[in-house]
Amino acid sequence: MSEINAVTFDLWQTLLLDNPEQGRIRTRARLEGTQDLLTRVGENFSLEQIEQAYRDGVRRCQEIRDAHRDVTFLQQVQIFVNFISPRLVERIPNSTFHDVAACYSDSFFDHPPGPHPEGVRVLQKVKEMGLRLGMISNTGMTPGVSFRRFLSEHGMLDYFDVLTFSDEVGFSKPACEIFNLTLEELGSSPDQAIHVGDHIFNDVAAAKACGLRTVWIEGFYERPNHDDPATEPDISVATLGEVPDAITKLRVQSTERQY
Repeated sequence: MSEINAVTFDLWQTLLLDNPEQGRIRTRARLEGTQDLLTRVGENFSLEQIEQAYRDGVRRCQEIRDAHRDVTFLQQVQIFVNFISPRLVERIPNSTFHDVAACYSDSFFDHPPGPHPEGVRVLQKVKEMGLRLGMISNTGMTPGVSFRRFLSEHGMLDYFDVLTFSDEVGFSKPACEIFNLTLEELGSSPDQAIHVGDHIFNDVAAAKACGLRTVWIEGFYERPNHDDPATEPDISVATLGEVPDAITKLRVQSTERQY
């Protein structure tokens, strides 16, 4: 066993907290904003048409992520717009397309999730352990550039040595590539790293399969089979605030196993 020198964190429901109602509000803002922008350039579509295109776009992007890949944020918006009407991206002015993209991303700040109230304290404590910090996040509907701004606004950005967002690297969790890219930049390796997250498959099972130790934050997902060793975290915690102690335990275990 190698000595632990790095910790990677998930973002959603780990360092930021969201809820379905806020997600629905953001979606509505994207749809209504897109409809307004298209109407201004003579492309008239009902809200129902745009909503169906949004669903189709989300489904198509999820199919890509299910294959452990991802698209850039602008490619995601292109998929959405072209589901509204075939080749619509080619018909509208480039400025309108970028306005739609801005509407799509800015809804995150118009109706933001909240930072975890323990986030800064936890990151500071982990940093004080002398560990390098990384973030590994699937971005979904919001681009990595927006997450960087969110982390900066809430005092968390400077704690990270490396931030890896799926829309920027073309891989998504649970792919080992996204973990390995991050660890390489951190100067670490899977047997020297711990991953912290809430998702039983994308965080626990994925990181474990890639060779990292895992800390699972309970309460957002359930283990479908408690007898499945693939989803067994090294340590489970009830809240983010318990993560520093869990990391300390794993570091002690790692050191003991070397002797």
